[in-house]
Amino acid sequence: MSNLERDPREIRCATTGTGEGAEVLTGREVPLGGPRAMTVRRTLPGAHRRMIGAWCFVDAYGPQRATMRVPPHPHTGLQTVSWLVAGEVLHRDSLGTLQEIRPGQLNLMTAGRGISHSEESPETVLHEVQLWVALPDAHRHTGPGFEHHPDLPVLSGPGFAATVVMGSLGGVTSPATAYSPLVGAEVAVDGTGEVPLDPAYEHGLLLLDGEAALVGPGPSESGPLEYGPLVYLPPGRAAVRLSGRGRVLLIGGEPFGEELVMWWNFVGRSHDEIAAFRKEWAEGEGFGAVEGFDGAPLPAPVLPGTRLKPRGRVR
Repeated sequence: MSNLERDPREIRCATTGTGEGAEVLTGREVPLGGPRAMTVRRTLPGAHRRMIGAWCFVDAYGPQRATMRVPPHPHTGLQTVSWLVAGEVLHRDSLGTLQEIRPGQLNLMTAGRGISHSEESPETVLHEVQLWVALPDAHRHTGPGFEHHPDLPVLSGPGFAATVVMGSLGGVTSPATAYSPLVGAEVAVDGTGEVPLDPAYEHGLLLLDGEAALVGPGPSESGPLEYGPLVYLPPGRAAVRLSGRGRVLLIGGEPFGEELVMWWNFVGRSHDEIAAFRKEWAEGEGFGAVEGFDGAPLPAPVLPGTRLKPRGRVR
């Protein structure tokens, strides 16, 4: 999972209010360079709201027929969460992992102090959400790791069934390793359902397929979810009501209190730290080697002319 932009820069994604504190994060279309040459819809980070809990990056693409070929590239200070709606992707990393992922399965990679990986697929219909979780300072230098979870727990209720991908939802907990209080779930809606939420969390809703609508609590927050935007819900809600027949990605967590520097595929705390990560990758140190990929590693872009600034969850 990589940010393949050739000229990564600070994001300027649009945000509109819907009343009652909710926001629609419309995001932007990002053409990715490199061999994949896809266009993704990026809704986090945004110009105003940069995170939802520890979730700091959300790219969605497809469904489209494509061949994925992402060369080896580095990550630091984060976890990558790969969630497929359609297709198949082969993951390789510098730990020696070789793991295919299919819809309904979770590939979770913890970068910690540094890891590199690649991704490939045959020509197929791909539909995926790629997410990053920022590691809190106490854990961001942990050793790298990889987990594959083919079977995930499900929380069911009238009108919905939620596959719990990360964290906990309604007392059901994913087996995936998490380093901060959060939730990630795919909610299949069939009719009208009330999904329990942790009121200490802020949340986001992203329509994956089909049709689904947000119901209440007031008329300003009722209406269909559109394909593309991410709907932000502030803390204080014990449930969210959804209606329709479709699938919705739910993410959330306790508001993240630390400031981050995000550039290319690195999450750090200062410009100098990011510059050091880039130098290590350029010199072939610190991130290991991905064996079995037929091609050269992805070169790092040039750093911007101005210093990168740490930023909080909102600006």
